[in-house]
Amino acid sequence: MYLITVLGSLFIILAISSDSHLPMPMYFFLSNLFMAYICFTSTTISKMLVTIQTQSKAITYAGCITQMYFLILFAGLDDFRLTVMAYDWFVAICHPLYYTVILNPWICGLLVLVSWIIIVSLFYGTMLGVYLSSAGTPSSQSSTTASVMYTVVTPMLNPFIYNLRNRNITIALKRFFGMSGTKGTIPLSLKK
Repeated sequence: MYLITVLGSLFIILAISSDSHLPMPMYFFLSNLFMAYICFTSTTISKMLVTIQTQSKAITYAGCITQMYFLILFAGLDDFRLTVMAYDWFVAICHPLYYTVILNPWICGLLVLVSWIIIVSLFYGTMLGVYLSSAGTPSSQSSTTASVMYTVVTPMLNPFIYNLRNRNITIALKRFFGMSGTKGTIPLSLKK
């Protein structure tokens, strides 16, 4: 599942960055969102894979704090990227003639930077404080299942969902893999 998540997201990022036919702001934000998915799943699944391999559930305090920091950072980043993408779609629908003026490359970069500054400060401070102040209780089977669904299964399905629902991404992936041929039959050369 981890490899599917990383490779699926990576292929979409590479297809977007290599295809000049895609509109810049919308797909720029989408590729940043998939980068956040890769980072988010790498934060949790890497430790999960080590735990499965070694059969040891122990984690150091520093390792736990580091994992929680990056988990909260990338989860919050995911939320803010979706907010920026919603603003992008709002501008594209409500102000289509001013779209390239309003969302120029400088503004796109600024929006991505602001989304980074706002997980670090807002989510890192509040969520880590709540996490550290709560007493450690053993987790139940249902909360473990919910955690695995959120951190593993959902990010794994996102590349497929975005690919199936977006024709431009499908075309960009075909171009990236060199499969963008002509539709229908392929004419063969005739001998004279």
